[in-house]
Amino acid sequence: MYRLVLIRHGESTWNKENRFTGWTDVDLSERGVNEAKQAGQKLLEAGFQFKYAYTSFLKRAIKTLNYVLEEMNLLWIPVEKTWRLNEKHYGMLQGLNKTEMVEKYGEQQVLIWRRSYDVRPPKLEESDPRHPINDVRYAGINEKGCAPATEALIDTVERIVPFWKSDISKKLQEHKEVIVAAHGNSLRGIVKYLKNISDADIVSLNLPTGIPYVFEFDENMNLVKDYFLADEATLKKLMEEVANQGKKK
Repeated sequence: MYRLVLIRHGESTWNKENRFTGWTDVDLSERGVNEAKQAGQKLLEAGFQFKYAYTSFLKRAIKTLNYVLEEMNLLWIPVEKTWRLNEKHYGMLQGLNKTEMVEKYGEQQVLIWRRSYDVRPPKLEESDPRHPINDVRYAGINEKGCAPATEALIDTVERIVPFWKSDISKKLQEHKEVIVAAHGNSLRGIVKYLKNISDADIVSLNLPTGIPYVFEFDENMNLVKDYFLADEATLKKLMEEVANQGKKK
């Protein structure tokens, strides 16, 4: 049996402030730190012993992974960072308050920007300091013309699924257990592929912060089952929190 754990980073400071974050590199909130530590404790109690880990280029995911591994006494294992696990790029919306955007553009439009499979938010100009072309960590993808000015979920799927096939799935077969600490939309891209979720249905999938999501595969890498390491009531409450971020207060 192979076990993959996906974990969305703990609550960030901009999650707390209800802002669109995307590729903006914000830190964890105090709650987010606690969520990450608790996730590590749950994984340890569940008997996981990872040999390899993946995360994004963004510190809220990197720090979440570090806190998880520290709780498990696994800070020594190899960690691979990749921009392909970054959050969806929210373009001009990055840094803006979701509730204020609802008041300005309406709940339906904000939902489309947040969750539509193929509709992208307004893009950033290359002169905007928020554009990845102006960030040294993305120099490699800038040279290849891959740096996004905005993205829809379809774009995150197109950058993460090939990486799953070429890298993550191979490491999973090699090491039996792998953890991926990333973001709501990059992880939704993986989940969509693994569970063959339709373009329409993926819109309603809400991944809570800091809750390990376990996928078990048989020896032929067929998905056997998937489940969250959380009780049903807690999981429902946290998923509703995510769903309500783009609604009127």
